[in-house]
Formats: sequence, C-alpha cells, structure tokens
Amino acid sequence: MASGTLLPPPTTTVAALTDDTLLCILHRLAPADLLRAALACHRWRRAAARCITAAPPPLLGYFFHPADTPLTAHIVAPIAALHPAAFAPLDSSSSPSSPRLSLDGLGGGGTKGFTIYDVHLGLVLLLPASLPSGVLPRILVLDPASCRRALLPQPPRDSLPGDRWRGLRHIVGAAVLSRAHPSRLCFDAICLTVDDEHPRAWDTGVTVAFDPFWFEGRCVHAAGDIYWHICNSGRLLKLDPTTLTFSYLLAPSELGDRNKKFRIGEALEDGRLGMAAMEDQEMQFWVRGEASGSDNGWFLQKRMNMRKVFDTVPGLPRDKLSRTVSIWLSDIDAGRTGKLFFEG
Repeated sequence: MASGTLLPPPTTTVAALTDDTLLCILHRLAPADLLRAALACHRWRRAAARCITAAPPPLLGYFFHPADTPLTAHIVAPIAALHPAAFAPLDSSSSPSSPRLSLDGLGGGGTKGFTIYDVHLGLVLLLPASLPSGVLPRILVLDPASCRRALLPQPPRDSLPGDRWRGLRHIVGAAVLSRAHPSRLCFDAICLTVDDEHPRAWDTGVTVAFDPFWFEGRCVHAAGDIYWHICNSGRLLKLDPTTLTFSYLLAPSELGDRNKKFRIGEALEDGRLGMAAMEDQEMQFWVRGEASGSDNGWFLQKRMNMRKVFDTVPGLPRDKLSRTVSIWLSDIDAGRTGKLFFEG
C-alpha cells in the first residue's frame, strides 16, 4: 500500500453558483457594490440587472395636508381650515407616530395657504389655495430629496398679445412637464388657465363651455399625457405635453350621464391608458383601444362586485343608496400596482 497522502479538500468556485444563489447574493449588496459586481462578467451583469429592476426606489417620506383637501369643486374649505403642506420624512427610527416636519422648516418662506396640485418626477408643485379674480399665481416647486425649493414669479402680464381676457381668467391648476436633472431643481412646468372659453397652457382649438369652477385642479399623468377631471362630466381635459395642445377625452358611453365616478390612470399590465369607474356597487376597469367594437375608444377589461368588500369595512352604511352617495372612487395608484383607492 502506498504511503498515505492527503487529498485536497473539495472546492466550489464562483462559476459553480446557480443563478438563484447568485441572484440571492447580489440582492444583498449595496448599490455601489452591485455596480462593481456587474462589471465582472456577462452572467453577473445579467443577474445584477435583474436585481436593479426588482429593487424599489427608496421611500423618502410622505407629503400630506394636515386638514382635509376638498375632494370636489363644489366642496370648498373655509379659509380658517387651510394648513401648510407638510412632509413626513422616513428614516431607520421612523414610526407611524413619528413627528411630522412642516415644510416651513426647510428654509425660505412658508407654504401656508398653498395646495398640492401635482407630484411628478420627484417634484411637488403647489399653488396658492385662493387668488383674487384675474390674478396669476406664483408656483411653488419643492424637491423633497434635496430639500430645494423654488417660488416662481407670476407670468408676465404682456406674455399674451392682446390679452383682453385678463379680467375673466380662471386659474385651474398646474403640472410638471419634465425634469432636466434628477438631483437638481431644473424643470419645466405649466400653469393651466381658462381665459373666457379658451384653456391656455401659459390652443384655442378647444373651448370650455361651462364654469371652470368644475375643473379639478389636481392633474393626472398617464400614458404620456396630462389629464384634468371635470366634476359631474363624462369627459376629461387632455393636454399633450410635447405640443401643448388640448383636447377632450370621452368616457365610455356605457357609463351613462348618471355615472361620473371614474378616475383616469394606467393599466397594470402594459401601461396603457386605463379608467376605473363605479356603477352602483360594481367596479369596472376600462382600457384604451381604438379597435372596432370599442365604446368611445374604450374596452371593458374587468368587473368586480364591491358589495362584499364594502360589507367588511366597519362604519359604512348598509343600504345600497347610502353607499352610492357616501363612497366614491378617489384614485388609481400612479405606481401601477393595480390598487384603487376609495374615500367615504
């Protein structure tokens, strides 16, 4: 028998790691280390890309109004009820009972009397809650990540040649169009006004043949365009941000004039324009499509009877009529999670 020799212990190389094991390891890396790992080889690069796609962006905190914001144009909060917008930052020690920090403490002037009109591309855009007739607003834009803020001056009075509608100008709302840099306060924004019958993004192809009071000031960004809901109406005002042209978008005719409880947003599966609606106690979700057989360009994708869902919520009225009046569709989650929000 040969003299005893020690065999080398079995070794496992990095190349022997399964895809699932490699993915599990890369998920635990910090962003900077994950970037370095992606440079190792093509296989690691593909695995790192999956980690980046799956990782949600960090949640910095919440913007909120300490008092209720009017939900429809015909419900107006008294002046005494106006509160400054506030930001509740999150950190490792945050909890639901953590103190909320007012934006007044971020430097510059306060935000008392301002109302949130748009949250887009990481920026928060606010307008004064009330303005005298014909007075153009100053727009306040906040970047919660860098704590930067900008109070934009009023549009110049001579910006519209022959501005004969100045005394009839109604301020509807505002929207963020684009952002030049993710970490700098560089952006494009618009202020939407209605001068006599003409909406202006500061196109005359669209007229507003009703009181602009019925516009919802808060806009919705969906499928590349910007929309304003109109209270008690079966249509929305649409703005193409690239050409700054307005048009109207009709809701499905099946909803009828009696149903104005719909909200615009994006479909979960493919990001197409979507619309959620409440018909009695039935939730409907429509998607945009121009194929034959559509209803004003919409196709019904899903129905759900909400009666059993509402039965599980304590404090809601039990009878159908009271529920129809007291529960309304509030929002479609802009994060495309498939969530719908109701208020009552």
